[in-house]
Amino acid sequence: MAGKKIGILALQGAFIEHQQALTSCGAQALQIRTARELEQVDGLIIPGGESTTIGKLMQTYQLDTAIRSKFEQGMAIWGTCAGMILLAREIVGMDQPRLELMNIAVVRNGFGRQVDSFETELEVEKIGRVNGVFIRAPYAERVWGGAKVMASYDGKIVMAEDDRLLVTAFHPELTQNNCIHEYFLEKVSD
Repeated sequence: MAGKKIGILALQGAFIEHQQALTSCGAQALQIRTARELEQVDGLIIPGGESTTIGKLMQTYQLDTAIRSKFEQGMAIWGTCAGMILLAREIVGMDQPRLELMNIAVVRNGFGRQVDSFETELEVEKIGRVNGVFIRAPYAERVWGGAKVMASYDGKIVMAEDDRLLVTAFHPELTQNNCIHEYFLEKVSD
């Protein structure tokens, strides 16, 4: 884990908690706001927040193009909550700025509004039991191609991966368990 530089997209949303989790895993965590800063990292986390706002800001600062380019060069990317929406090829019933990198169709606010937020225990393939914190969370309606389901809740896909891409509908950074951060770090090549 040591020596890996992981960027956290810091345009809007919950990036500080990811930074703290990565640091406790022994990785170097950098807040990313420009394409130039993105060049310094080996992996990227797109945090929770407001997906439409983050998508528009990515376009404004040409970060969408830079992220796609870095991904093509081998960079691993993990999207949590809004990040899951931004990585999806399809957003059910919506057209908004996104990266369209992962073969998943996502439903925004799939579990309801902010007041419907909840915590539950999940069984995650390859990892085990984790606590899932869901805040106005999306879910994946379906996956295809190389994308594989890692966890579901109430029949809805809440975690998936596709080679160097990882998505969680929930917020592992809001728990004391860093096992999913450690799992992501394994996807990041030195």
